[in-house]
Amino acid sequence: MDKLDRMDRLSTQDMILLGIEDVAFVKPTTKNGQTFYLICAADGNEIGRSANRDVAQAAIRQHGLEPLSLH
Repeated sequence: MDKLDRMDRLSTQDMILLGIEDVAFVKPTTKNGQTFYLICAADGNEIGRSANRDVAQAAIRQHGLEPLSLH
């Protein structure tokens, strides 16, 4: 069995867990007419927030993670 065959057998949950310790997501949201940016772990749990997308991404990098954006 080669690597590609093994990748086809990974579940969605397995794929999520592959990067769970390496990435965090920046997700824009609006509340009471004000836009801010949630910082979420790969599993979707909110771990922070910022009023500015660039600051959110910088905070993620400061903690040794790779920021990804959700639209």
